[in-house]
Amino acid sequence: MNNLYDVIIAGGGPAGLSAALVLGRCLRKVLICDVGEYRNASSNASWGFFTRDGTPPHELIRLGREQLKPYDVDFLPVRITTARKTTTYFEIETEDGNRYTSRRFLIATGVKDFLPEVRDIEKYYGKSVHHCPYCDGWQVRHQPLVAYGKGRVAVGLALSLKTWSADVTLVTDGKNKLQLEDMDRLERNEVKIKCERIARLEGTVPKLEAIHFSDGISIPCKAIFFNLSFIQQSDLSKQLGCSFSGKGMVKTDGQQQTSVKGVYAAGDVDHDLQQVVVAAAEGTKAAININKSLQEEDRK
Repeated sequence: MNNLYDVIIAGGGPAGLSAALVLGRCLRKVLICDVGEYRNASSNASWGFFTRDGTPPHELIRLGREQLKPYDVDFLPVRITTARKTTTYFEIETEDGNRYTSRRFLIATGVKDFLPEVRDIEKYYGKSVHHCPYCDGWQVRHQPLVAYGKGRVAVGLALSLKTWSADVTLVTDGKNKLQLEDMDRLERNEVKIKCERIARLEGTVPKLEAIHFSDGISIPCKAIFFNLSFIQQSDLSKQLGCSFSGKGMVKTDGQQQTSVKGVYAAGDVDHDLQQVVVAAAEGTKAAININKSLQEEDRK
């Protein structure tokens, strides 16, 4: 059959590239489809990745692709628009109208964050506005930090930021959904609370310096951390009939397999920790289990 691959991978970030590397070393024929839309594309560096701490995201991707050259891995810079499972294979169609077939399918397309609805915040995103203190807290350690949110999740984020700075403010941006017990806990831990709406951000882009509020008050701020919702970057898991958690994450088992046999998921699309190093590890885990399933299928 023309264009038949052992595995097609949707997404060429850390999870997809890691999976392709392992599968290529298993002599599997692999196709990666990737359009370069990465969650951390705005960041200066990826942190906490063993041997690669501080490496720019685009450099990690370049190195990952470079290391795939000895193996039977094809790369297409196109988006997969449709995917379906037949009785025997998985069939996909890309945005340029081409079709490909595979025995297994790996979803590694990641997620897309919803930014706080604050004017000009996108100018600071990835540099002074972040969603993960484990990734970016160290760079702004011992400086004035803000946790952005309106409810209990924001309380946990604000308390977490105390690891990196003694000067933490929880900003609810006009919609205070905090419980009295939460406010008491914040006060005990010396976390300030500011409930007025944000009027504007101040700084030399992309370096944030202060936040101005609707009541005329301003506070110094070197970084904003937020923990809002996000969506799947692709609807391929939905097209294939995969199950989702209540938070919209693709459900996987201990082998990275989804509820649909032969469909695997790795990286930020599933329910685990959303870290670059974890995404790479999940890609490796998925690849090993995909290869094992192909081995079983090929045995007589």
